[in-house]
Amino acid sequence: MRVSQGRERPLTVHHLNQLLLVCSLVLLVAVAAVRISSRSGLPSLLVYLGIGVLMGQDGIGNIHFSNAELTQVIGYAALVVILAEGGLGTKWKEIKPALPAASALALGGVAVSVGVTASAAHFLIGLEWRQALIVGAVVSSTDAAAVFSVLRKIPLPARVTGTLEAESGFNDAPVVILVVAFSTAGPVPHWYVLLGEIALELAIGAAIGLAVGWLGSWGLRHVALPASGLYPIAVMAIAVTAYAGGALAHGSGFLGVYLASMVMGNAKLPHWPATRGFADGLGWIAQIGMFVLLGLLVTPHDLGDDVVPALVIGLVLTMVARPLSVVLCLVPFRVPWQEQTLMSWAGLRGAVPIILATIPMVQGVDASRRIFNIVFVLVVVYTLVQGPTLPWLARKLQLGEDAEAADLGIESAPLERLRGHLLSVAIPEGSKMHGVEVAELRLPPGAAVTLVVREGKSFVPLPTTVLRRGDELLVVTTDPVRDAAERRLRSVGHGGKLAGWLGTNGAGGR
Repeated sequence: MRVSQGRERPLTVHHLNQLLLVCSLVLLVAVAAVRISSRSGLPSLLVYLGIGVLMGQDGIGNIHFSNAELTQVIGYAALVVILAEGGLGTKWKEIKPALPAASALALGGVAVSVGVTASAAHFLIGLEWRQALIVGAVVSSTDAAAVFSVLRKIPLPARVTGTLEAESGFNDAPVVILVVAFSTAGPVPHWYVLLGEIALELAIGAAIGLAVGWLGSWGLRHVALPASGLYPIAVMAIAVTAYAGGALAHGSGFLGVYLASMVMGNAKLPHWPATRGFADGLGWIAQIGMFVLLGLLVTPHDLGDDVVPALVIGLVLTMVARPLSVVLCLVPFRVPWQEQTLMSWAGLRGAVPIILATIPMVQGVDASRRIFNIVFVLVVVYTLVQGPTLPWLARKLQLGEDAEAADLGIESAPLERLRGHLLSVAIPEGSKMHGVEVAELRLPPGAAVTLVVREGKSFVPLPTTVLRRGDELLVVTTDPVRDAAERRLRSVGHGGKLAGWLGTNGAGGR
């Protein structure tokens, strides 16, 4: 099968049915592959890329696809959705203390990484300076989805997770600016001109993102929509508006969508569980579609000559550039060496570098196909190496054991006609709610534990029922005490039965 570049035949219902069948089968395979990646510890991006490669011209699908411009457009759209989903899931209480360190890594760390990696690409591989700078800028952006897909089961200090999450949300913006600047025809601007452009675009994007997020949150809290299913659509539309507004104002749309989504994600919006689930589903679809398309774009039989250059550049990036940027940027914050070590190794490259590698292809930069191949091989190989070893490194550094108690998983479903809420509370490993009796939860009047699900069996608990890790509780609350009940549950999860008396407060946001 070949993607036509010339005159197209009219699309019939039969063709549409075939397309829908292929797309649905790809989605089903990709969803099933999530199970494989979760068991093996590999980031799911590798599985999706593999599906795209198998469907491509060197695979069983024999699909010839070479439209870099279309790939870039779809990649940008997918990245907007992924950043929106990430922003909606960012807890302000966790990220707030880490903002200074994350900002330093997202700006200063990118500069260090670009300089060191570009120098290696020029002197060790022999790329011209423009091409070397493009490679250095492309691979300097980290990917939170790849990192947390591996570390999601490991409790880490809030400073580590907050710093990595914020860095990955912030550093996309300056990297995109650098790649576009280096890929544009003409002389490369002086460093101080680039610095000024980056600062201006980030400021515009941040201002528009915060404004759109605040206005959107205010509107959704004060305007009653006729159906609960409209709230998730409205939230995603507001997030996309922040991106479009920032981009049209010559600012950073990527920073705008992330900040707007983060504001809405911490604003206690109506029907939040439905909104969060909708955004999570869209994020998965965006990742699957984007990685499959990137896998189609690559030509495996052309990668042979670029494997060694990719390994060399990746080695310098992983062992020199990333650790050096972490050490230099975190000096003022007195971060322990164990956390610096983990953050250095956790600089996974995922969706963003491969998408950005299509920019020089669209701009017609010399050796742009080689740049794309080098980035593709680098991302695949070093994700394959770093991904499975991150949990092991966290345990060796004793960061998982020293982390605070794992936060409870709490989902809230509004019972509008009854003017109440149903909270589903999952007690994770490491929670200090283990061993606490139901009566010792000391929930506020108007809240009660109505059901406990343990090892697949459910029962109505007594006041003396002892809770265990792995239990799932159903808690019914009235409207006025819903927030107080959640705060109390999180407080006990972090401090045990004496929480409150010993000054232990609930942690985490939604």
